[in-house]
Amino acid sequence: MRRIHQNGVIFYRFDGLAEESGVEHALFTRQGGVSRPPFASLNVGRTVGDDLNAVQANQQRALATLGWQREDVATCHQVHGVSVGVVGWDDRGQIRPATDALVTATPGVMLMLRYADCVPLMFYDPRQRVIGLAHAGWRGVAGGLVQATVKTLVEVFDCRPADLWVGVGPSIGPCCYQVGHEVMESVRAAVPGRDPFHRRDGRDHLDLWAAVASQLIEAGVEQIEVAGLCTACHTDEWFSHRGEKGKTGRFGVVIALKGQTEGA
Repeated sequence: MRRIHQNGVIFYRFDGLAEESGVEHALFTRQGGVSRPPFASLNVGRTVGDDLNAVQANQQRALATLGWQREDVATCHQVHGVSVGVVGWDDRGQIRPATDALVTATPGVMLMLRYADCVPLMFYDPRQRVIGLAHAGWRGVAGGLVQATVKTLVEVFDCRPADLWVGVGPSIGPCCYQVGHEVMESVRAAVPGRDPFHRRDGRDHLDLWAAVASQLIEAGVEQIEVAGLCTACHTDEWFSHRGEKGKTGRFGVVIALKGQTEGA
């Protein structure tokens, strides 16, 4: 990944999308905002207990770094489910209820989700010019959110899985994600091929990166870029729900198609 420091805001870009002139994307770190501890400083989550004026200022600051505005954003209320929302021009400035993945083929619509250990999944089809963004924790993996997102792209936009590029962003890594029996059984039943669990210091740990990659491969995706950055190990740059014992903010991830917009 490429680390970029711009106007006081630090964000990352995937190598696989960095040269795509028709796509804007960023994985914002926690640095460069106005929120106070424990939400310091670029918290974009409205439901974690932070001052809402600070959250709004952080959102504006992050988006302005890319030359976009809050009015351009389509987002959703994330619930660790498997619902995929298809959004367009009229969804700008709106919050879709109970949804954990958004997809669009409309230029000028910026998809934005929030994270603090769950996996950001970024989708791009250069042939059909379609993008997607998903929020996958262990519940999303167990429920089939990865497959549901690919299925929506195929059925709604006629995408071919082999044409999709998918970026697996920073999340809690296998080094830090100790889990119990319930999680193991639920995820193991939903992940084909390689077992995404390993023993460390006598305890079971889940490799979410391996789990989502296995599901993507099973769905026919061939181009997968894994950031390999653990949020719990690097709380200097990323919010981590587990690493910070539940009292923390959310970092934002965005993707949008550039080009002619409605009404332009």
